[in-house]
Amino acid sequence: MAVPETTTVMVKKVTGDRMVTVEDEVAREVPVTLFLNDEELVTLVCSPGNLEELAVGFLCSEGILQRRTDLKDIFIRPEEGLIWVETSGPVPTRQHFLKRYITTCCGRGRSSFYFVNDARGISPVTSPLVVRAGAILEFSRELEENAALFQTTGGTHSAALYSGSQRLLLYEDIGRHNAVDKIFGRAFLDGMELKDKLLVFSGRVSSEILVKVARMGIPILIARGAPTDLALEMASEMGITVVGFARGERLNIYTHGERIILP
Repeated sequence: MAVPETTTVMVKKVTGDRMVTVEDEVAREVPVTLFLNDEELVTLVCSPGNLEELAVGFLCSEGILQRRTDLKDIFIRPEEGLIWVETSGPVPTRQHFLKRYITTCCGRGRSSFYFVNDARGISPVTSPLVVRAGAILEFSRELEENAALFQTTGGTHSAALYSGSQRLLLYEDIGRHNAVDKIFGRAFLDGMELKDKLLVFSGRVSSEILVKVARMGIPILIARGAPTDLALEMASEMGITVVGFARGERLNIYTHGERIILP
């Protein structure tokens, strides 16, 4: 049974010296506990939709799922916030994967140093993919216009996967990293090749987000927000093009600008 992703609250809206009480829709935030091979692994705080994609994408981002054959089964009770995933590999040891509570804004609460370690063993992205600057701005506009939860609540992040000018996937979540994991999960489940795709993202580009994109093998990341210095350092080393502040009529090209075709 699908769980609603929004709920209605009463709110007092003030404009100047006038106040009215109206109903308003807000995004729902729920904890979801993920069990891996019958062992509790982590609790994610997320929007309650597309939990299969979220769970699979999270495990891909952590390097636990690497091949389609690694995933044996997945069972979800969305109304209870419980997910069971069965894989062919062992559960990470506590030493290498401490159970932690993942917040919506701060990732795992770990310092960026750990995301640098996460990036070890990920091959640099090589791809002949190029994109026009004008297309980048159009993709950014489309992301905002088609993010239905954001349009309704103003409380979610979004990520979209493009092939050429075609949008293949779009997911939203209260957590920016969750939105990217949902893209990763669906692409993994469908067996998509990602080295000729680009990702459009509503949030800021941190090292955590960059590692996810690198692990997917996506060569171009377009963000409506700003990048961090560590994310850009990692992007340079990993061969990933980062475009930030892509909104309105402007954009900033930070790394590997050879993939961007200027007017």
